[in-house]
Amino acid sequence: MDEPTILLTNDDGIESAGLRALYDGLSTVGDVTAVAPAEDQSAVGRAISHEVTVHEHELGYAVEGTPSDCVVAGLEALVTDTDLVVAGCNRGANLGAYVLGRSGTVSAAVEATFFDVPAMAVSMYIPVREDAAFADIEANGDSYREAAKATTYLADHAVDAGVFEQCDYLNVNAPVAEWGDAQMTVTRPSHLYEMDAVQDGDAVTLHDRIWEHMADGDIPDPEGTDRRAVVDGKVSVSPLTAPHTTEHHESLDALAETYEPDKDSEAAD
Repeated sequence: MDEPTILLTNDDGIESAGLRALYDGLSTVGDVTAVAPAEDQSAVGRAISHEVTVHEHELGYAVEGTPSDCVVAGLEALVTDTDLVVAGCNRGANLGAYVLGRSGTVSAAVEATFFDVPAMAVSMYIPVREDAAFADIEANGDSYREAAKATTYLADHAVDAGVFEQCDYLNVNAPVAEWGDAQMTVTRPSHLYEMDAVQDGDAVTLHDRIWEHMADGDIPDPEGTDRRAVVDGKVSVSPLTAPHTTEHHESLDALAETYEPDKDSEAAD
């Protein structure tokens, strides 16, 4: 294909270093327009608004809304000739099956698939424990070098290679650039889930124990999973599908057949 038109969004906000790193990298292979939240919208999932205010920005458009707002507004009103949507680069990894629905970064990619537009969600793994604030971790533009390199490579080759004929979007997680050049490996989302909750008086504190394992490099995830790949210093690329699927269940069919409607309500109708 000719130079693609790329819509770039994220959930950390349009001023984030991660978005700028991808913008600069992707601009070498396509025509990039950022349509990204004006403020941080991390972990909002696929939250959507009825109306959003849009401001012109040197990189494109700043939207007072969520990542999904940005994708819908971008594809339908602002960058209608988009060939590829890229969301990121998120400051912090988005790994594991349970994270996919929470992440604003991944949700932006998912939103794009419902418009039949290929998409990538891109995140950078920072080895910190859950109680460490990402804002306290130094992550300048150069930290995203590996993520930008991998994203640019995929944006340049994945569509023509037919990748999106077999998947709807890619979930990409790269290590911090200081780790050195990383191999790229195709993965599947890990199913390991270690959320727990502890009550102390009126408060209940929720913990994601996975971050502790990852910070220690001690994870039980098997080879081939996204989390194992990034802990081993590799770029993880998971090819995923977005729409929820349904399967035939004989037991549910039997329940539906034995369900008895309220006869009084039926008579009233």
